[in-house]
Amino acid sequence: MPDRPAPFQLALLNHKGGTGKTTLAFNLAAALAQRDSTLLVDLDAQGSALQWAAQGGEPLPMRVQAAHPLPPAADAAEPTAFVVWDCPPAIDSPQVLALLARLDWVLVPVLPSPVDLWASWHLVRLLQQASSGNPGLRAAFVINQAEPDSALTAAMHQALREFGLPVLTTVVRRRAIYRSAALGGQAVQMLGRRGAAATAELEALIEEILK
Repeated sequence: MPDRPAPFQLALLNHKGGTGKTTLAFNLAAALAQRDSTLLVDLDAQGSALQWAAQGGEPLPMRVQAAHPLPPAADAAEPTAFVVWDCPPAIDSPQVLALLARLDWVLVPVLPSPVDLWASWHLVRLLQQASSGNPGLRAAFVINQAEPDSALTAAMHQALREFGLPVLTTVVRRRAIYRSAALGGQAVQMLGRRGAAATAELEALIEEILK
């Protein structure tokens, strides 16, 4: 029997709370599930992704599970093409450090604010160290919860480039639809026309990651 291809593994990581990490992880996992089987793993002790999934009665497009301790995702009982990890804000935790050794991508959500910018230096150094043990690891910032046509968002793009880590072109805007989706235990892709604009941004984000 041929070996099962290893899944593409993407982690949402930031040691600063409140950056919308879980919201992005949940909805990116749902978007990836439109392409192939997807697993969302909640590594955060708060279990926010698990709570989100438990709110609704409608089946989600992806599977959602906890991971204590860290499992070998490629050995999951069900074939999985994509694994999305919602990481805790403690970036030097043993779970996160072990995960960095086998990831394909790390996405670092940052809010368009100077405080988020200043908090990013330590994380960039950690990712640079991790890439020495995992040469295939790719990482990038994504500006999250941005206001439309904000001068601060444009300034953040320029400032983040100085960190030596790529910044994705796609900007994820602040949208009330994400809160509505969370309250209903859904992903924005499940909300039809109401979630169309948010879904388009997520698709653009995925295209940048997978290209």
